[in-house]
Amino acid sequence: MPLQLPKSSWSTTELDDLRELVRSFLQKEAVPHQERWAAAKKVDRELWTKAGDVGLLCLSIPEEYGGGGGTFAHEAVLYEEQARAGDGAWGVTVHNGIVAHYLLAYASEDKKREWLPKLASGEMVGAIAMTEPGTGSDLQGIKTRAVRDGDHYVLNGAKTFITNGLHADLVVVACKTDPDAGAQGVSLIVVETDTPGFRRGRVLDKVGLKGQDTAELFFDDVRVPAGNLLGDAEGQGFIQLMLQLPQERLIIAVTAVAGLEAAVDLTLEYTKERTAFGRPIFSFQNTKFKLAEAATEAAVARAFLDQCIERHLKGELDVQGAAMAKLWTTERVNKVIDDCVQLFGGYGYMTEYPIARAWADVRISRIFGGTSEIMKEIISRSL
Repeated sequence: MPLQLPKSSWSTTELDDLRELVRSFLQKEAVPHQERWAAAKKVDRELWTKAGDVGLLCLSIPEEYGGGGGTFAHEAVLYEEQARAGDGAWGVTVHNGIVAHYLLAYASEDKKREWLPKLASGEMVGAIAMTEPGTGSDLQGIKTRAVRDGDHYVLNGAKTFITNGLHADLVVVACKTDPDAGAQGVSLIVVETDTPGFRRGRVLDKVGLKGQDTAELFFDDVRVPAGNLLGDAEGQGFIQLMLQLPQERLIIAVTAVAGLEAAVDLTLEYTKERTAFGRPIFSFQNTKFKLAEAATEAAVARAFLDQCIERHLKGELDVQGAAMAKLWTTERVNKVIDDCVQLFGGYGYMTEYPIARAWADVRISRIFGGTSEIMKEIISRSL
């Protein structure tokens, strides 16, 4: 029997119907292909257009731009079900919840109407390029440079750890338009990947999320129209990033909590079916106590996450609240899944078991979107 948790306060009948659609789609189009995608280090490109056909792309983008016209709650349903299905390959969180919203918030009206419908249909795949080989969490220290040349910008630089990097047709690039201005010199510029001078490097070999196309990107005198600048002036990129990062961190929290719940369900099932010394593993006190702790962690994390989602839907989730959500949920899911692996014994270390893949996949959650240490720094500023 799976965990019996209260229904999320933000859930509706419409969202329940969407949840069924997402489950059906993932069971058909994602779950059977996990091993093949992991070996290839990428999903099938057709996955994106199939998702567009059934309306799962840009769920929270207004209908006038080709999106689903929903809210963050619609996105949360998709991300929860993806985590519960054990799919760590499809980079839809970046495409839907991050890239599309940078364009919605900061692109010109013409560019919104040009790009967003293509993202919603799957004709284009989106990526965001912040991290550089020598720069992780310190976005002020990026080296990628954009120099104005008439009605174009010329970009030079390199990015790494870019989700959707192999398939991306559209990349939001964090760059310096004024290298001497610190945070005030950062701008966001959109690069279409068929532009001369853009090239992709390696698809990186990761510990987890094996099927996700995480790549290096290079910009060698890439000329893009000045209209591809996000915002109405240079130097707004750092503020734009700070305003959008709370949603990105909430997305990570959503996947962490759903992954935690799924891991507990898997472990409950396994320990009740598997026997040792003539009786089910679940019957041993250590197993029951560990799973009692895990179930409590799941219940507390779910209550906190639901509160944060409600706040975000009202426009009230601040930077510190999102940092708390990201910090707490990712730290807890890592602990709980590690405990679950222990209860699986040697089988928990075999990649054919979903718990082993979940253990490897979830480790990055304490790093991307801002490390746990950066989250603590952000939270401490409000104390």
